[in-house]
Amino acid sequence: MLAACGNNDNKTSDNPDGQQDLEKVTVVLDWTPNTNHTGLYVAADKGYFEEEGLDVNIIMPGEAGADQLVASGQAEFAVSYQESITEARIQDIPIVSIAAIIQHNTSGFASVKGKNITSPKDFEGKSYGGWGAPLEKAVLDSIMKQENADVEQVEIVNIGDSDFFTAMEQGIDFAWIYYGWTGIEAELRNEPINMVYLTDYSEKLDYYTPVLATNEKMIEENPETIKKFLKAVSKGYQLAIDNPEEAADILIAEVPDLDPELVKASQVWLASKYQDDAARWGEQKLEVWDNYAAWMYDNGLLDAELDSEHAFTNEFLPESEEE
Repeated sequence: MLAACGNNDNKTSDNPDGQQDLEKVTVVLDWTPNTNHTGLYVAADKGYFEEEGLDVNIIMPGEAGADQLVASGQAEFAVSYQESITEARIQDIPIVSIAAIIQHNTSGFASVKGKNITSPKDFEGKSYGGWGAPLEKAVLDSIMKQENADVEQVEIVNIGDSDFFTAMEQGIDFAWIYYGWTGIEAELRNEPINMVYLTDYSEKLDYYTPVLATNEKMIEENPETIKKFLKAVSKGYQLAIDNPEEAADILIAEVPDLDPELVKASQVWLASKYQDDAARWGEQKLEVWDNYAAWMYDNGLLDAELDSEHAFTNEFLPESEEE
């Protein structure tokens, strides 16, 4: 597991003599570190967590996923997704989204330019490389229907952990990516791609991905810890918004295995996407949760309708950067 962050000198800004221990909390990433996570690393590097009396340990999910770790109380916070939280809550798993890391869905179906896949109609007769979730076929079906195309004409292949570029080399025609990371990498590799963004075909697919999550027990028993955590994290993402170059340097220093050129380019691209048109970083809207849950239910991906009001909350976000 990758452990990072948190100064361990057991001091707070209010108590420089170290008489009060920092509160230890863990946040589990959804995947390997990337620019979706920059605000967390900035908050650690800049001492924002320490200022709030927190010693934050950032770890990789391992075999147990981030959602499972936070739902079971083995971690206080996790990087998650609206779609997985929606599915979890229908199964009475008590996980709650507390902040949207990015305001709008920046994902879509990518293909090498030479494949000439420029719309959902072009998916017919092609191979799609995915991870084997029913959601994938439902999304493909939903946007293909808008062009009178048939999802049954798509060969869906489980490519596991293979990345986009490896999959393309192995004969896969298109895959689902985040443009802010893999799309930027394609630019840097001078490998032109075509993108079919989900949000171009359905407002209901403009959901929050990724998000920060906690569990209901934390909300009930430790609300102040959540407020402190989000205050620090908000400052971290605000720095990434205002100064993506500095934020990129921090992430590169914390995770030296990353490609510095990719991190810097991705960070600049994402800077305007974190908060986008929201009143503040992290804020979530009920209609976004309702719309996507309705889409999932209508497409047979949920056994029941979601009580969206309990799936997310804005109550722990700072009112402003200064608060």
